[in-house]
Amino acid sequence: MNNDGCETPIRVPSAPFRPGESASFEEWSYSPSDLMKPDPLSCEPKDTIPHSTGLIRVLGDDDSRSGDWDPDISDSDLLIGLEHMVRLRIFDDRMMKMQRTGKLSFYMRSLGEEAVAIAQTMALEEQDWIFPTYRQPGAQFVRGRDMVSMICHCIGNVEDNVKGRQMPVHYTYREGRYISVSSPVGTQFSQAVGVAMASAYKGLDEVTITWIGDGASAEGDYHYALNFASVFRPPVILNVVNNQWAISTHANLASGSSTFADRGLAYDVPCLRVDGNDFLALYSVTDWARKRASAGLGATHIEVLTYRAGAHSSSDDPTRYRPSDEPDVWPGGDPIHRLRDHLISVGAWTEEKHKDLEDRIDSEVMAAYKEAVKFGDLAQGPYPSSDTIFTEVYSDVPWHLQEQWDEMNRLGGD
Repeated sequence: MNNDGCETPIRVPSAPFRPGESASFEEWSYSPSDLMKPDPLSCEPKDTIPHSTGLIRVLGDDDSRSGDWDPDISDSDLLIGLEHMVRLRIFDDRMMKMQRTGKLSFYMRSLGEEAVAIAQTMALEEQDWIFPTYRQPGAQFVRGRDMVSMICHCIGNVEDNVKGRQMPVHYTYREGRYISVSSPVGTQFSQAVGVAMASAYKGLDEVTITWIGDGASAEGDYHYALNFASVFRPPVILNVVNNQWAISTHANLASGSSTFADRGLAYDVPCLRVDGNDFLALYSVTDWARKRASAGLGATHIEVLTYRAGAHSSSDDPTRYRPSDEPDVWPGGDPIHRLRDHLISVGAWTEEKHKDLEDRIDSEVMAAYKEAVKFGDLAQGPYPSSDTIFTEVYSDVPWHLQEQWDEMNRLGGD
């Protein structure tokens, strides 16, 4: 009601389920045979209308792979992807336990979303740029980053390559062309388009990939990026990861469209909607988008349909806004289990090998933590020098910052 006693015309969507209720999703009717795979080099945006409202899948409910979107990727490469996903999940679990025991100040897991960055990064070339959110750390494993280095950053010790300037899990990895995670949500979309424009201007075979959450797609940066991508056609892959929840608000508060994917059609950009828990489908759509971008045909807009199975962060309690059983009944299943079961079904993997893999990686994570704390821990340090407040921004430090730097040192900064 408004102040005049009349009914307000504003519609405020509500989450489909709330704490204390039982979650229930309809079984997906989408199958791998539903959608044809158009030629990326001749496809027009209007040709992807069915792909923006349907769902691209490769792995069927029977664990087999089929359909036009089945990618040219071997079982041996899929095993590498499976190992990366298992590594990320175990790494996340161990880091969260360390946060709960006071050894880390803050942490964010990728539980249920491990396939997203790993499959998509594996479909790229080494020279391509990665503009992640905080749920794409798995891309660093694909690009070869060492776990010790990642843990040093999370602790913030003297070997933190960010030198204490960022929150934990806001990684950056220059050698892997993995750009620093941004705390202000959404900014990476516009930045990624800008870098892609620079690559095109220089005539380089570089493609930029970036991700944004469903909640962050309600930010202006999302639309700015799409507009520039539409006008200038830079080589960029724009992913909206619809994991159903922002920090505590449901995805239906972020868009009035039927899907997140079809919003890009208004910008005359090809749009795809993909099962984000299907490793093969993610690899396939990213490979398709990269071929298009590399040929000078511009951006692809992708909705990655998945589910955030864990809390938003170590500071969040999801039981306050969603039913506890909701992650268990999500129809997309678990990305690790789905790829594992497929590889077992074709004789490339076994339950015993999977258990051995989990045990080996768990030992690797614990050994990496013990190595990382040799350079300092959260409680005792040593920490990066306070001089790093002023370094690595300007080649020549401006006079006003130099005055502050000198004053800090006079007052005993270390």
